[in-house]
Amino acid sequence: MRILIVGINYAPELTGVGKYTAELAIWLAQRGHEVRVVTAPPSYPNWSIEPGYSALKYTKSIEEGVTVWRCPLWVPKNPSGLKRIIHLFSFALSSAPIILAQIAWRSQVVINLEPPLFCAPISWLTAKLSSAKAWLHIQDFELDAAFELGLLKGAWLRKVALMLERSIMSSFDRASTISFKMRELLISKGIDESKTYLLPNWVDLKHFDQKTSQADFRKQLDISSEAIVALYSGNMGAKQGLEVLAEVAKQCGQSITFVFCGAGVAKRELIERCAHLQHVHFLDLQPASALPDLLHFADIHLLPQRQEVADLVMPSKLTGMLASGRPIIVSADPDSQLAKVVDRCGLIVAPGDSASFAKALQTLASDSQLRFRLGAAGRAYAEQFLAQEKILTDFEKELLKS
Repeated sequence: MRILIVGINYAPELTGVGKYTAELAIWLAQRGHEVRVVTAPPSYPNWSIEPGYSALKYTKSIEEGVTVWRCPLWVPKNPSGLKRIIHLFSFALSSAPIILAQIAWRSQVVINLEPPLFCAPISWLTAKLSSAKAWLHIQDFELDAAFELGLLKGAWLRKVALMLERSIMSSFDRASTISFKMRELLISKGIDESKTYLLPNWVDLKHFDQKTSQADFRKQLDISSEAIVALYSGNMGAKQGLEVLAEVAKQCGQSITFVFCGAGVAKRELIERCAHLQHVHFLDLQPASALPDLLHFADIHLLPQRQEVADLVMPSKLTGMLASGRPIIVSADPDSQLAKVVDRCGLIVAPGDSASFAKALQTLASDSQLRFRLGAAGRAYAEQFLAQEKILTDFEKELLKS
């Protein structure tokens, strides 16, 4: 099958949508499909183009059996609501001729990743002119999240934007997303249920079964073997609500060691908030090969999230946390999809409630049996519902039906 994938994020980005898009493309290529990807140079989550890539040039390469076009991209240093829109639109504009050029290739399925939705009309047109199926996969409901977080404002603007979104989504032959609640939201936007498909983010469990060297991180950060380590690892952006972690670290004191690993626009502020806390350590994003060691290094995983984006996004970092067999503390509404998953393998606190978060953390830190039980439940959930081979094999079958 000839499969065209369009999305702004792709490897070598280590977190978020790019990680899963690359894994999907490579897996399909390894299964014998012809796969082409139209994407941008890597810039997430640092909001800067990675060394070795150009923001101004078109490039074409073969990466692990996948033909990859990278298109020019404008990346703001300090992304605001308007700047984020221009950032996404710059890729939609620069990628349009490359996407349309694939009509001659006669792809059989065109998969458009959201965000950004800006690319969806061109992806749909390319599919129709190629007699291909048009498939929209939603990782984030970017418009809803932007308005809820205040990045975009105005009732009139929101009404018009959501009307356009509904029109674009409805035009696709199939639409998938990553959680049950997000699928319900998709249907509530007027998408026929029969056209929807659940495609959750996955985890390569074999990757987490490799022998680890977790003592390396303790040695690197000068953390004793007896210390309880609470870890946040991933993007440090607006949706995470990371400011609560600084308050939690202050309230817990030195009885717990905190490690914050990642990159993003909120990292500088978090460092400033924790400047005088000697039991808080910072790490840069780690390579994919080190991820199992990093996540096994933690005794407890921390997963804050803003209330405004409940069920508009599903944290991509959750899959690795579950696979690591460590308990999770998540800030989420109890009725959200995130809370329903974590309920069996961690503790749930109200978003923004640092006192409850700190209390939950101290509860886990003082009870090794509880940590083991919840961590084992998380690993079991990953094995049952998030195994990469099962999820992608089922998805391949859906593509072949198209």
